[in-house]
Amino acid sequence: MKIPYEQCVTCKGTKRACGLASCPILDKLNNQLPRQLNAKEVVFGPTPPNAFVGSYGYPNVYYGPMVSISEDKKANDSPVEWYGKASYNDIINFTSSMLRSKKVSGIFAPRDKSSDPLLEKTQETVLSTKNIDVEVEFKNKPKFQLKFSPVTAPLGPDGMLKNFKVCDNPVIPKRVDEILEENLLATQAIDELYSHGHDVYYLTKIMSTGILGKQKNKKLVPTRWSITATDDIVSKQLLPKIRESPEISDFEVYTAEFLHNHFEILLMPGKWEFEQFEAWAPGTLWAFGAPNFQVTEDHEPFTGKKDYSNQAGGYYASRLAVSEHLNRRGKQARALVFREIYEGYIVPVGVWEVRENARHALASTPKKFSTLPAVLEYLQTRLRVPLSKYTKKSEILRQSRLSDF
Repeated sequence: MKIPYEQCVTCKGTKRACGLASCPILDKLNNQLPRQLNAKEVVFGPTPPNAFVGSYGYPNVYYGPMVSISEDKKANDSPVEWYGKASYNDIINFTSSMLRSKKVSGIFAPRDKSSDPLLEKTQETVLSTKNIDVEVEFKNKPKFQLKFSPVTAPLGPDGMLKNFKVCDNPVIPKRVDEILEENLLATQAIDELYSHGHDVYYLTKIMSTGILGKQKNKKLVPTRWSITATDDIVSKQLLPKIRESPEISDFEVYTAEFLHNHFEILLMPGKWEFEQFEAWAPGTLWAFGAPNFQVTEDHEPFTGKKDYSNQAGGYYASRLAVSEHLNRRGKQARALVFREIYEGYIVPVGVWEVRENARHALASTPKKFSTLPAVLEYLQTRLRVPLSKYTKKSEILRQSRLSDF
């Protein structure tokens, strides 16, 4: 069965668009990995802190805390710390050393705290802002595997959870405790916690493990869903203020590149709009046999996006970065993100790479231009795909305004 390249670059293994039970590209990648693990049934070590909630079998899913078996006590699961420092090998070595415990639970278990003591302990650990020691007992010796996803960071070895002990006192900020006691809606709690300085990585963990929301509405949320949902919620909470802010006056270009992902972000004078291009080079994971760059586009107008993006989590991750940037400046703009994925990107590491590339680009000093033709001429020198290919697909660049010239 030959699957069209165009289908792979929009599906990325998340939608089963080919009709197969699992993604053959990810299956092949997973099966090529070495199988070795030195771990026993009882493991004592630090949790970053983190937990993982799967989507298989939904609404009955696997969840469980994660514990490190690395000898590197400074190992950190924060993509903020990985950016610009970690290589592919570093990321794979780190995720290979994170044991993922698994226990089956219905998604509504968080509504009754007494129904699952292990879930309550898991929630206690992910609320901590510091590493804490835990003891995890598995039913059998954990088995090695390394699974890749276009949304989450790679997942390491796993085993079925038998028991779980928290050996340290979790460090939970006072304001977090207060907000959780207020019994807010999940979206309200995310807004409050984000405004108090908690990044989306922390919010994703506590959303996924069923901590947020009114008691009667709480539920476990698969990790890959909660990542995109958190990016989407935070962006939507920032956008009302952005839409009422003054427009930028120049054409601004911001640049970043990490892990063979090249970003050019163009901010243009005008009312809020957002558009992202993804261009996958031949030989990359989702365009492995393609003869040329495979380009996808998605866009939202001033009023916002009504449907789910064909670019999946990457769209929401970069839109979050742009929203954060404009919100800090008290400005609005038409935003175009050009993401070119080059030949070295052969293993997916998750949408954190998109988010952090966009954040770092927007933290840099921009190149400024006074007209659209001038900025497009510059962009053509920065991109490998001919600009005409982007323009043909673009909703924003095909708009004609006298003020752009």
